[in-house]
Amino acid sequence: MARPHTAQPATRRVDAERNRERILHAARAAFADPDTDVSMAEISRRAGVGSATLYRNFANRRELLEALYVDEIDAVCKAATTITGDNPADILMAWLRRFYSYFTSKRFVAAELLEHTDRDDPVFGAGLTRVLNASRPLLRAAQQSRQVRTDLTLEQILDMIAAIAKIPGDPKYREPILRAALDALRPMKPG
Repeated sequence: MARPHTAQPATRRVDAERNRERILHAARAAFADPDTDVSMAEISRRAGVGSATLYRNFANRRELLEALYVDEIDAVCKAATTITGDNPADILMAWLRRFYSYFTSKRFVAAELLEHTDRDDPVFGAGLTRVLNASRPLLRAAQQSRQVRTDLTLEQILDMIAAIAKIPGDPKYREPILRAALDALRPMKPG
């Protein structure tokens, strides 16, 4: 008697990982629109998976939001090691723009995550610690090369970038403000 064909465990793991990535991709796209109220059912529909598959991967909305948040922190931290520029200050400025972009496009995920928790939640503390640890060498190199002011800490600089990202209005309105803030990080030239 022939045995029924069953998927091998490795195939199931690949399928499960593929489903997880489809869910995260769909959720990222859904949450990118701040004017849309996105349900778990809508994410399931966009991902092309059943609700059982969605809930097998993410038991609730908070778990899904945490996964999106951690993925974004991963990307920001990776950028700190892969971003390029002509000199240490240019590398730092490029990374700060990446951080700004992250903050402006993903703050809705973090804001909704805050509805399910608070700022003292370890997920936020761990994320901030990782971002600081990843980007501190960029600031140190730029400051040691005397291409960036030394009177500001990394925390102050990131707070400034985050504050600019929170300014209401069109991105075209914020862009010159961001540019002026980044220019102000460079030491003043005598004269």
